[in-house]
Amino acid sequence: MMTVGVLALQGAFLEHEQRLAQLGVHSAELRCAADLQQPLDGIILPGGESTAIGKLLRELDMLTPLQEMIRSGLPVFGTCAGLLLLAEHIENDSRRHLATMSITACRNAYGRQLGSFFTHADFAGEGEIPMTFIRAPYISAVGSDTQILATVDGRIVAARQGNQLVTAFHPELNADLTAHRYFVRMIIDKIAK
Repeated sequence: MMTVGVLALQGAFLEHEQRLAQLGVHSAELRCAADLQQPLDGIILPGGESTAIGKLLRELDMLTPLQEMIRSGLPVFGTCAGLLLLAEHIENDSRRHLATMSITACRNAYGRQLGSFFTHADFAGEGEIPMTFIRAPYISAVGSDTQILATVDGRIVAARQGNQLVTAFHPELNADLTAHRYFVRMIIDKIAK
């Protein structure tokens, strides 16, 4: 049975677990370094507050093991704050966290809570999906091996680099399962290799 670890330190992790369950995928909450020792087929880094999550990852000795797992090819899906955790560069923040994906992100790019909004846009050629943005970042630049999966108003809001998938929006907050299904297919493709 496929198991996806969901980082459960802060943020909307329960909603990710619910979406995975709808797809028949077992999830395991990751709260400490020992939780990373179990067999995992993929990891979701949920939205929340990237600075707080990054600090907790360091304090709980989870940062380096997670980096190693991602660099060794484990599929990972970062949403909103998860995108910032994976970004190699953040325009308006000197802190770096996992820094495994060759993207440059702009933190709180759409403003604070009042800058939150909802729209529909194409995702990865799968058709239009609902997108909920909450104090969201966007991607201002991508590396040569990074594929742009979605844009809104000319800004990059979803991308993929090999085993890493990121969205600036929160797919877990809508009933649509397209983004999670895309991630599960990434895991299936990795298992099949």
